[in-house]
Amino acid sequence: MKAVSWILCAATVALLLIVPAFPGAGVYAESIQPGNYQFDTRIRINSLGFIPDQVKKATIAGSCSEFYIVRENGEVVYSGKPTSMNNADTGEQVNIVDFTPVSQEGSYLLIVPGIGKSTVFKIAKDIYLEPYKASMLAMYLARCGTAVSATYNGKTYAHGACHTRDAFLDSITGQHTVKDGLKGWHDAGDYNKYVVNAGITVGSMLFAWEQFKDKIENIQLTMPENTNSMPDFLDEIKYETDWLLTMQYPDGSGKVSHKLTTKNFGGFILPEQETADRFFTPWGSPATADFVAMLAMASRAFRPYDAAYADKCLNAAKISYAFLKANPNNTNPNQSGYSTGGYDTTDPDDRLWAAAEMWETTGDSSYLSDFEARAETFTKKIDVDFDWDNVKNLGMFTYLLSNRTGKNQTLYNSIKSALLSAADSIVSTADSHGYGRTLGTTYYWGCNGTVARQTMVLQIANKLSPKADYIDASLDAIGFLLGRNYYDRSFITGVGLNPPKSPHHRPSGGDSLAEPWPGYLIGGGWPGAKDWVDNQEDYRTNEVAINWNAALIYALAGFAGGTSTAEGIYGDVNGDSVVDSIDYALLKGFLIGQVSTFPGKDGLKLADVYLDSNVDAMDLAILKKYLLGQIERLPVK
Repeated sequence: MKAVSWILCAATVALLLIVPAFPGAGVYAESIQPGNYQFDTRIRINSLGFIPDQVKKATIAGSCSEFYIVRENGEVVYSGKPTSMNNADTGEQVNIVDFTPVSQEGSYLLIVPGIGKSTVFKIAKDIYLEPYKASMLAMYLARCGTAVSATYNGKTYAHGACHTRDAFLDSITGQHTVKDGLKGWHDAGDYNKYVVNAGITVGSMLFAWEQFKDKIENIQLTMPENTNSMPDFLDEIKYETDWLLTMQYPDGSGKVSHKLTTKNFGGFILPEQETADRFFTPWGSPATADFVAMLAMASRAFRPYDAAYADKCLNAAKISYAFLKANPNNTNPNQSGYSTGGYDTTDPDDRLWAAAEMWETTGDSSYLSDFEARAETFTKKIDVDFDWDNVKNLGMFTYLLSNRTGKNQTLYNSIKSALLSAADSIVSTADSHGYGRTLGTTYYWGCNGTVARQTMVLQIANKLSPKADYIDASLDAIGFLLGRNYYDRSFITGVGLNPPKSPHHRPSGGDSLAEPWPGYLIGGGWPGAKDWVDNQEDYRTNEVAINWNAALIYALAGFAGGTSTAEGIYGDVNGDSVVDSIDYALLKGFLIGQVSTFPGKDGLKLADVYLDSNVDAMDLAILKKYLLGQIERLPVK
């Protein structure tokens, strides 16, 4: 024991002597007066900040040769030289600054001589907790059929009980009678409810639950149910699945109505003021398949907290799955007479996803056979770009992540290879873009939602084959949405620097408050990078939607409750979530036989920083280089 203590003490003293607090600090100056610099929108940065042990970059849309990271009092903690690159989609020559080694929590500014200074940003472990809560608040505020009220940044956002006559059955039974269609979320800038768009929304959120439950299950959210025994995250999803259960035809056939809607879009009024009749529309096979997938996933999530409700979800899913099996052809809904959101698509991807979730929930091999047969028909197994009209990835993700036996190993390997290839492609795209945009130079309606959603590909790839680049690119995507973009603005209402003021969102336009309702991700500019217009009328670029918000929720969930989505940091052999001189001493002691084991969970695995399945002198050398600042990153597990 004395030998171990001596090793720890000696190594700690030695490393404290050679490792500066911030590698590179003080290269040019000891202090700078921030007051001598003006805020400049050419300094484009994640306006909230950064996680201590993760990548930290910003983009300068101007000519510069050096930069400084300073505390608010002017103390310089890091300085360096930028890297120049051409950003094709904005037509700019930009400079990229990287200050990843700055890891001490606090408030900072980025100062660029000849340009100016950034907004104040923070480095903190919980930097994404509040935006995560805001994005979930947006879902609560989108609830239909009830009054909602929440105070955010000192302002109260509220509306009365709305759409309490949901909805009429004219298009299904020919009778002007009401069937229960209450609850659910208003879909977007409008107040209608669509099953197909619910698919990617609920699916994304339940993937967040399955992957990041440990980070989000204890986060208290704003909602009436936040004192019950169910995690608040699931309470919010249950408000949507309660509505989904009403969308099955009343005849017990298993058909699922495509949407619940008014005949035409309403005006910019609060939802309780919209009194036009609303209707269940005819069924469609894509909506029916998405219904199956959502409720099968929900059954898994809710079972530990409400077994009866889990059974209800699964039984409904089984009825609709049986109907789909008996009716194998794609059927698009008859939407004649309705001019609201179409959400038309074909069903091969939806049926694939339904089969995957039914198998994962039940273990029934017939569902597995169905999934595998369908998966074989897709030449491209994983897409880097996907949304409500293509949920194939969700089915593939479930298959890859499942711990159930019986998989076709060749098919599994093919899908996994495609996933890793897609993730590597996203990383390459982000690295070659001046703002780290994971979607690169591709723009279309709702593309900001896809930027957020691409973190699913990256995080699931990281789960199956850990790679720091996947986490870096995920954070690049979030950073782009929070201000590291052409506009130097956050794309999330009420969050970050100069967020959208006039989204295409009826509650925001219909109330008396100047500020829009918070926590909503706007769709983003298209057809080009510079085409966003912060105008209520510009629904093409400035609308909000639940599928985009669900993607944002997923992106933030992995980072909301801690330092990263990693299960462990390589090099952290004592399990204190920091890689420091203590870990170096323990590793050295282990190699010379004075330490027999590591105190941290998975300490032996995390000692393998060289990732060659051995713990030897090479790992010690790499750890020393990291602590000396000669390399910036260690892998994550």
